[in-house]
Amino acid sequence: MKHVAVVGGGISGLAAAYRLRRLLGDRVTISVFESTAAIGGKLRTAEVGGVSYDVGAEAFLARRPEMVSLVEEVGLADRLVHPTKARAKIHAGGSVQSLPPGTVMGVPASADSVAGVLSEDGLRAVEKEHSLGPVELGDGDLPLGPLLRTRFGDELVDRLVDPLLGGVYAGGADGLGLRATMPGLANAIEGGAGSLTEAASSLLPKTPGTAPVFGSLTGGLRGLLDRLLELSGAELRTSSTIRALTRTPSGWRLEFGAAAPAHAPADSPVDADAVLLAVPAPAARKLLDGVVPAASTAFGEVELASMAVVAFAFPPGTELPDASGILIGAGERDAEGVPYASKAFTFSSNKWAHFGGPGPVLVRGSVGRFGEPGALNGDDDSLVAAVRADLARLAGVTAKPIDTLVTRWGGGLPQYGTGHLERVTRIEAAVADIPGLAVAGATLHGVGLPACVATADAAARRIAEQLFV
Repeated sequence: MKHVAVVGGGISGLAAAYRLRRLLGDRVTISVFESTAAIGGKLRTAEVGGVSYDVGAEAFLARRPEMVSLVEEVGLADRLVHPTKARAKIHAGGSVQSLPPGTVMGVPASADSVAGVLSEDGLRAVEKEHSLGPVELGDGDLPLGPLLRTRFGDELVDRLVDPLLGGVYAGGADGLGLRATMPGLANAIEGGAGSLTEAASSLLPKTPGTAPVFGSLTGGLRGLLDRLLELSGAELRTSSTIRALTRTPSGWRLEFGAAAPAHAPADSPVDADAVLLAVPAPAARKLLDGVVPAASTAFGEVELASMAVVAFAFPPGTELPDASGILIGAGERDAEGVPYASKAFTFSSNKWAHFGGPGPVLVRGSVGRFGEPGALNGDDDSLVAAVRADLARLAGVTAKPIDTLVTRWGGGLPQYGTGHLERVTRIEAAVADIPGLAVAGATLHGVGLPACVATADAAARRIAEQLFV
C-alpha cells in the first residue's frame, strides 16, 4: 500500500488529505504532520466569552466556488451562513464614512461611487481617469500603487484602496502587484477596457446584492477542519516538526526535529511514496533546500507580514455602531491628531446573525501592517489597551470586556508583490520535475480560503496521478 505524507495541518493540508482519500480510496495510507500542537494553520476557533469564535480567518469569498463546494461535499451545508445586511464603514479623511459599494478593492467604477470618501479634488481626479488614455500593462506584473496613484492620485489609494488591501494582505498598494492581487482588473484592461474605471465597471455584478459575497460556518471554521480530517482517514501527528526531506530510491524520507512527539522520536524517520507540502514559505524553503533548489530559492524570496487579532466579548446589550465593521487607513488619526494602532474592527454580533442573540457582544480588532509592526511590538496587555482605546475613539464602545483573547500571527500573510507570479512559476516548474512531490498553500495563488483549497485540490490530483499512472 502506498503512503502519502502531507506536511502541514492547515486548511490546505487537510483539504489535500481529504481529496487524496476521495481520489485513491483505500489504496493509500495518509499521514498529516503538523508542527504545532493543533491543526488549523491560520484558521483557529477559540472560546471567547463562552462562544466558539474564529480568531484567525473568519470568512471566505463565496463568489469563488471552491470553499462552498467543499463545505457542501463534506456535509456541512446546514452550517453555511452569510453576513447580515449590515454595511461596513471606513475611517477616511479624518471621519467615518460608509464603505462605497461600487469599487473593485477600492478601484472605482465611477466618481459617483466614491463621492462620500474623497474630497472634491480627489473626485475630480477619478472623473479624469477615463480621459488619460489606455493603460499600458506590459508583459510582466507592475506595482499596483504607482499605477493607481498615476491614474487617480494619492487620495484614492490612501483613503480607500490601502485599507481594503490591508484587510486581505496586511500590506498596501505600493508593495503589491496588479496582476498578483487584482488579476480581473488586468484581464479587463487586456480585454479592451480603455481605463481603470471602465475595467472596474466591467467586473461589478450587473445586479448588485443578488448573491452573497462572503460565507462562514456556525460554530466556527474549525468544524470544517475536523470534518476534513475525519473523512480523510489520515493519521494525524501534531507537534511534529519535519527537519529534513530527502529522496530515496523508493520515494521520500522525512526526518523529525526536536519537537517530534513521543511516539515518533527524532531518530525515527518516516518513509513515504509521495510528499505534499502545505506549509508557509519559510518552512517550504528549508525542506526543499538541497531537494529542489530552484523552488527553495523562490520560496525564500517571499516576504511576510505579521498581524494580530484581539477578540473581545462585551456584556450583553453593549451598543455597537450600525455597521458590520470599520476599516482604518494607515495614516488616519482621530480629531486630536492621535494615530490609530488598529487597522480594522469587525462587529461580529452585527455582521453574523448567529452572534446577534442574547449572548455576549463579540468584536474583533486587527493590528499589524507589512513593515510596520507598531503595537505588535508590545506585550498582550499593551496591545489590548491600544485596541480598546481605538474602539472607544472610533465607535464609542467603552464597556469593560468580560473576556479577551490575543492571537498573534507572526509571518502569517505572504506579500504578493510584483515578482510574485514569476516566483510561483519558478516554484511550480521546479516541483513539476520531481516525481512524488507537490506543493499547496497561501503562498501560491491567493491568500483566501478558496484559493488555498484550489491549490490543495491540484496538488492532491498531481500526487494521485503519479502514484497510480
